[in-house]
Amino acid sequence: MDTEAVSAAYQQIKIVLIDGSGLGKDALHIYAGMAIYLAVRIGLRRPVWLAWIAVVVAAVAGEWLDIEGEYLRGRLAPESGHWHDIWNTAFWPSVLALVERWWPRREVAPAANLDENAERSLEQA
Repeated sequence: MDTEAVSAAYQQIKIVLIDGSGLGKDALHIYAGMAIYLAVRIGLRRPVWLAWIAVVVAAVAGEWLDIEGEYLRGRLAPESGHWHDIWNTAFWPSVLALVERWWPRREVAPAANLDENAERSLEQA
């Protein structure tokens, strides 16, 4: 599949999503960024940094396909519009990644202590 076909298919998918959801393009960028972040972070159980990189790569790839489509149609949008889309896609996943990075973690007791505590509760019962 060449670049033109991929770009055309991507544009069609975007049109279906916009028409089907009733949301604006900015909102769809935000939802796409969050969906990618959560899918990689929770669904695939990958590290925070990998989930964030997946969002940024997807945002840049999507904008590259947008630029290719605009170039093929002969009407390029201003560069600031593309940066705006990347910002919309990556903002909330970036916030989540930073919060998760510095959020205090719960201490997990070692497995040996868990067994002892379980035995004690059975003895007390």
